[in-house]
Amino acid sequence: MAISRAQLLKELLPGLNALFGLEYARYGEEHKEIYETETSERSFEEETKLSGFSAAPVKNEGSALAYDNAQEAWTARYNHETIALGFSITEEAIEDNLYDSLSARYTKALARAMAYTKQVKAASVLNNGYNAAYAGGDGQALFSTAHPLVNGGTNANTFTTPSDLNETSLEAAVIQIDAWTDERGLLIAARPKKLIVPPSLMFVATRLLETELRVGTNNNDINAIKNNGAIPEGYTVNHFLTSTNTWFLTTDVPNGMKHFERIPLQNSMDGDFDTGNVRYKSRERYSFGYSDPLGMFSSY
Repeated sequence: MAISRAQLLKELLPGLNALFGLEYARYGEEHKEIYETETSERSFEEETKLSGFSAAPVKNEGSALAYDNAQEAWTARYNHETIALGFSITEEAIEDNLYDSLSARYTKALARAMAYTKQVKAASVLNNGYNAAYAGGDGQALFSTAHPLVNGGTNANTFTTPSDLNETSLEAAVIQIDAWTDERGLLIAARPKKLIVPPSLMFVATRLLETELRVGTNNNDINAIKNNGAIPEGYTVNHFLTSTNTWFLTTDVPNGMKHFERIPLQNSMDGDFDTGNVRYKSRERYSFGYSDPLGMFSSY
């Protein structure tokens, strides 16, 4: 439906002092704090996790050399979505000198809507991270206590018993990440990088990561998390998380959280011959997801 004069009667009358509602500030590209961005030239992308070798056994004198087999573990798939939105202005509204004001205001509103949608899409991977209906390549939800390994073991990137964000739980998460192994049970030396929190936890995060002494005690102990540099990139707030108490840690495990950009944001306009209306369109195509779930830890 085109924007017509009937929808904008006040703009045609003298004495109008201000138009408002489209000039709100917006949050930035918060997905960049979580995802690694790559370009794509295909309709979808797949990434396959490989299994290496187990620890080498002792070779007894005169005995045969032991051989091991490598194999594929599982595959993650990224299906790109096309996100598009537009608006049009009627020929009559253009004739009555509304074109300049409308095009300037509503192209900004269009950009805001597209940017907002992208952040919602990015955060939805975390918001659905405990939902088994959104399973990854290994058949588990993003956050699970039972990510299967080729050797029959499992990795856990969440606690068996959920825990709110506090000193004890954050230290326990760092320790648990230290114990992660590869598909054959070899330690992978994973480390946390950054704490991701909703707005409701920003002050908790500040106290945990930025104070010199332990939080909430009468003791003169140092803040071990800060002193050890356990979370080297500090914390960031994501305003598109739906839970008020779920928190996340990004890790240095490669090929974790991924954002594939198939087509970057494109803006275009044209005139419709039959109606005389001018149409505006914004379009982009991308996907958000993860390959290795060990790229993230979470609890709630």
